[in-house]
Amino acid sequence: MQKKATLRPLKGLHILSLALNLPGPAALMRCQQMGARCVKLEPPAPKGAMAKGAMDNSGDPMSAYSPDAYAVLHHGIRITQADLKTASGQKVLHRELAKADVLLTSFRPSALVKLGLAWKPLHKQYPQLSQVAIVGGAGALAEEPGHDLTYLADNGLITGLDLPATLYADMGGSLMASEAVLQAALHRHTSGKAQPSGVYLEVALSAAASYAALPRVWGLTAPGAAIGGGHAGYQVYPCKNGRVAVAALEPHFAARLCAAAGLDAADMLLPATRQAIAAWLLGKTRAQLDKLALEKDIPMHTLERKP
Repeated sequence: MQKKATLRPLKGLHILSLALNLPGPAALMRCQQMGARCVKLEPPAPKGAMAKGAMDNSGDPMSAYSPDAYAVLHHGIRITQADLKTASGQKVLHRELAKADVLLTSFRPSALVKLGLAWKPLHKQYPQLSQVAIVGGAGALAEEPGHDLTYLADNGLITGLDLPATLYADMGGSLMASEAVLQAALHRHTSGKAQPSGVYLEVALSAAASYAALPRVWGLTAPGAAIGGGHAGYQVYPCKNGRVAVAALEPHFAARLCAAAGLDAADMLLPATRQAIAAWLLGKTRAQLDKLALEKDIPMHTLERKP
């Protein structure tokens, strides 16, 4: 069997990260997987944090929120502790900056200034260094407090009182940040200069939420639209012992779904069609539907009953 090739486009790139919590470490994880040599400077844990579950005296809150997540995020990452508010911590920081190609941060701009990491003086001191700065809001809004939930809410992605199933803005932002690292690496290789100048790239979590919201802005997922509840083949239905996510949106998939349900070529936008499919699915078990999906090539996925 031929071994699958693994692309490592960031091989040889040295990344220094000061980013904590989720978006920065998730971006760093992806960069490490793409071949980058990754170092992370963490502050020491606040006094008493170990009693709350922090790992190895880590000052990254994620180590206390979820030690398992922290372990996955930092697999293959060299971690060093340094209090950047002290002279000794600054010495460690600048020792690492001198070796880095990209600096990854997740502080507010004012905090970067206090740490001596504002872009202009940083670029003057380390002209070949690029910086990818993860912020909450874009531009002037970068100083305002916020989190994944508020960015999703601001973009119309919170539709009830339930919390989202995952952290969409944080994870989308991590992808944008790893993409920015790739852009910085590409700039190094295509500048045509023996010693290319570093670049500053800002990634806003609010922009990640806005990007994720585009299908809704375009009306694709608006209530009543085809994939917003209007199409009978694109729904979550109850079945006999659970639920089933049906994504028979294209005409050939919709025709197979209708044939399996004993319906003639039906108008998938009619409420009557949705009711007929719902009644048919309610009489089927998850096992029956899983088997049917494979046999008839229908995009369906069964789920447990909602807690």
